[in-house]
Amino acid sequence: MAGAAPLPPPSRQTGALSHLRVLDLSRVLAGPWCSQNLADMGADVIKIEKPGTGDDTRHWGPPYLDGTDGPTPQASYFAACNRNKRSVTVDIATPDGQQLVRDLALQSDVVIENYKTGGLKRYGLDYDALAALNPRLVYCSITGFGQTGPYAARPGYDLLVQAMSGLMSITGQPDGEPGAGPMRVGVAVIDVFTGMYATTAILGAIEARHHTGRGQRIDIALLDVAMAVLANQGAGYLNAGVVPSRQGNVHPSVVPYQDFPTADGDMLLAIGNDGQFARFCEVADVDWARDARYTTNSSRVTHRDTLIPAMSAITRTRPTAEWIRLLEAATVPCGPINDIGQAFADPQVQARGLRVEQYRYAAGEGATDPVNRVCTTASPLRLQDTPPTLRHAPPALGQHTEEVLRECLGLDADAVAGLRAKGVL
Repeated sequence: MAGAAPLPPPSRQTGALSHLRVLDLSRVLAGPWCSQNLADMGADVIKIEKPGTGDDTRHWGPPYLDGTDGPTPQASYFAACNRNKRSVTVDIATPDGQQLVRDLALQSDVVIENYKTGGLKRYGLDYDALAALNPRLVYCSITGFGQTGPYAARPGYDLLVQAMSGLMSITGQPDGEPGAGPMRVGVAVIDVFTGMYATTAILGAIEARHHTGRGQRIDIALLDVAMAVLANQGAGYLNAGVVPSRQGNVHPSVVPYQDFPTADGDMLLAIGNDGQFARFCEVADVDWARDARYTTNSSRVTHRDTLIPAMSAITRTRPTAEWIRLLEAATVPCGPINDIGQAFADPQVQARGLRVEQYRYAAGEGATDPVNRVCTTASPLRLQDTPPTLRHAPPALGQHTEEVLRECLGLDADAVAGLRAKGVL
């Protein structure tokens, strides 16, 4: 039997999603995080911003981007989630502005918006209105509480949802410890997770469109996402009736899996199985791996109150770097507890190219001014044949207005000037 014909070599396109256009009506973090994922994979993302002010996060500082003579008015927050997009200023409160958005939606594959439930209907930019014009449109709505339910009309914010979902109740030091009390996560993690779930949903809807020929509406809610990412903690409650509590840095089901003091600071041990624990014991020169209280993970969880103090007494005898050298040689998962500066200086982070530098204007006046430079964290989406691309730095407000209106809608300079004179752009 003859062998199968070899597969053709993979195509080397600009990006995995370079055939898609995304109309981004979102602002702040969850929506922009989603659209940046799509943009990094090659999609043409047109970010619609309010003239004069733009996305709220342009002003959420300090910290601010550096300039020639010190900090600029540009908050660094905006840079975190708006790379690879083209900024177009449009006042959607005006009839002409609404028509521009409708015209752009006709030429788009995806719309992303995070207005309050029903907020775009009064502008004629809701799903029903735009889908009637472009039935292939995938329309992703991101809200705090979703399109249905008693809270649908409420605005939602990451911190509020961290509190309502129970996430804060399991984050922080346990009761009785110094600093005990519910604690938010140090990043707006629900917004970020929501952006990731929205990305996944959009790609699923695009795949479904290949078979149906039609787009669809996507309803993504911060609260839904927050409940989903409770993961094992949520499953523990649903299946065993266990309401988890705050445990600081310890793991409820894996021991030892937490921070430990050293002679000059702290380190993190992430021992996930019995073999790793046995190898730690060899390095530490103790026989705990043969002690019935500690032989298995389940027994270590049961006897953590005696094991952890004993381990802490031993880890204090050597500095962090020495422990890491010895334990890494024994393939025991461990590491330093870095601040963010130390993390970006880590050789693995540097080897992976996780700091990227771009310039808002590639040439011309001001191209080399420090205010033109923007640094961001590289996309972790490492596709071998269609890797993420760097095309646009986080844009200045309205930087691409004329370009997009000319390229996508065929408007000439006079038409654009007329819209500016009317306050539409």
